[in-house]
Amino acid sequence: METDGIHIDSGSPELDQKISEWLQWDKNENTLNEIRLLVKDQEWKILSGRLLQRLAFGTAGLRGVMQAGFNAMNDLVVVQSAQGLCNYILECYPTPLDRKRGVVLGFDGRYNSKRFAELSACVFLTAGIPVWLYSRTVATPFVPFAIQELQCLAGIMVTASHNPKEDNGYKVYWTNSAQIISPHDKNIQTHILRSLAPLESSWNLDLLKSDQLKDPYDAMSKLYFEKLAANVPENFVTSYNAKSSQRFVYSAMHGVGFPFVELGFQTVGLQPVLAVQEQRDPDPEFPTVKFPNPEEGKSSLLLSIKLANESNCDVILANDPDADRLACAEKNSSTGEWRVFTGNELGSLLGWWSVRCYREQYPDKKLEDCYLLASTVSSKMCRSIANIEGLNFEETLTGFKWMGNKSVELMKEGKTVLFAFEEAIGFMCTPTVLDKDGVSAACQLATMVCYLQATSNQTLTDKLNELYDIYGYHCTITSYHFCYDPVVIERIFERIRTLETGNPGYPKAISAGKYPIASVRDLTTGYDSAQTDRKAQLPSSKSSQMITFSFENGAVITLRTSGTEPKIKYYAEMCAKPGQRDWDASRATLRDMVDCIVEELLEPVKNNLTPRSE
Repeated sequence: METDGIHIDSGSPELDQKISEWLQWDKNENTLNEIRLLVKDQEWKILSGRLLQRLAFGTAGLRGVMQAGFNAMNDLVVVQSAQGLCNYILECYPTPLDRKRGVVLGFDGRYNSKRFAELSACVFLTAGIPVWLYSRTVATPFVPFAIQELQCLAGIMVTASHNPKEDNGYKVYWTNSAQIISPHDKNIQTHILRSLAPLESSWNLDLLKSDQLKDPYDAMSKLYFEKLAANVPENFVTSYNAKSSQRFVYSAMHGVGFPFVELGFQTVGLQPVLAVQEQRDPDPEFPTVKFPNPEEGKSSLLLSIKLANESNCDVILANDPDADRLACAEKNSSTGEWRVFTGNELGSLLGWWSVRCYREQYPDKKLEDCYLLASTVSSKMCRSIANIEGLNFEETLTGFKWMGNKSVELMKEGKTVLFAFEEAIGFMCTPTVLDKDGVSAACQLATMVCYLQATSNQTLTDKLNELYDIYGYHCTITSYHFCYDPVVIERIFERIRTLETGNPGYPKAISAGKYPIASVRDLTTGYDSAQTDRKAQLPSSKSSQMITFSFENGAVITLRTSGTEPKIKYYAEMCAKPGQRDWDASRATLRDMVDCIVEELLEPVKNNLTPRSE
């Protein structure tokens, strides 16, 4: 086969065809030359991996390494994806009046993010769909916020969040401003496969001069901060924030968050943040951190801790690179030690805070129509708060795409969603943004710090311990192991399902019977032994692995695969009753159970799993 003056003979007609398509369709000289060189060197195995598989829509879109090939993030795959998404939108909204509502596009500071956003804009402009394209880097929450405020048909944020620098992604939001869920993801993928050949106009960046392209930055920024301020009780701003001398060290983790957090603090009357200068501005190299992910704990906050110690500051806030997550650390004034709060601990604090703020703003309203939400692998502390305070709690599948869409459902019923969170330091402090939002969460948490200091002279740790006394100690342990081989992952989980005789053959206990298992829920197969019909109540999906064990001693441990990273994650929780004080014993028991389940079910040595670097 001859294409583009290059002779192709891999021995596989299917691969030859895919190589030919790439050479015909790709207009980016860098990735085009990548494939040409691989063909010249007859690297057929590498080419098979790059071209015979394709990135499919997963966690609300695409995410992968930036390189040539249909299974990676690059110009051609982005154009193809934008064409498929565009055609699906036109199918769902066929009238010219619908089309005028347009789409909104944003991008972070990663390599190629702006380029991918601009190419996508050209695809929509070609189809006669107006585009709101942010002219500069924005925090991810600004895309779903703009969809809601501008009544757009959909939105795209080009970001890979906290992934390594080699990666990028394509996060898609639907008309309701929540991340896409089924059937949209499958339908978009179908439309992508129907329109793989890129139009010539899709590469024409001159289209960006069209009067159908507008920049929403100024208007959305103004409106976002107006609404942020409206969700912080005015009395708290004037009585506590404005009178407090509390300073906060802040890291943007080489991402986009600083200007938004800076303006957010100003808006709600807080002292300006002390920014970690080395990490303040977007840098796609992420030069000061091994992983640009504040969820990694102290290892990602070394520069923040250094600045805080030098500045005599006792609270650190940090966003991930696209500013939709928030981490927090607090210094113990007695020992000088830093405590990095887990996502579950911050979720407990912010869940309580959301109720406190609502009561301050609406003292005459009852809580019976109010809701707190959390993903199924997150702490059930918000459920305990809801049960005692007289409001409602909803559990969803893992990820904010589920909590965002559940929030839409509840609000359509006239309910009030106060707060939603996932243990991976993701917090939705108001339904102004139907996704996790690290900017508003930073402003709310900082306001809480000032409030606690002024009203009870408490630290965040003090308050968390008080909440445990009132609502019960919720001990959680979360971590993960890297596994880069999908076959090994499949083998691990199938072994768990067939470990003992019987159908199904899930384990009945761990640690040689020391910890009996009361029930098993498998959201890969849809099985739940706790239900009379043995069917799980939450939606199941064969595309990911997720098994939850509920033990007779009250502990709950979930094993699942990540939707965006090569990880097997585990989540464990032990819930005590209000007033129980044997916290150390609870934590020791849970630690032992986690160690046992990892060794017995994941078999990390046998399966060559790499543990998280603590």
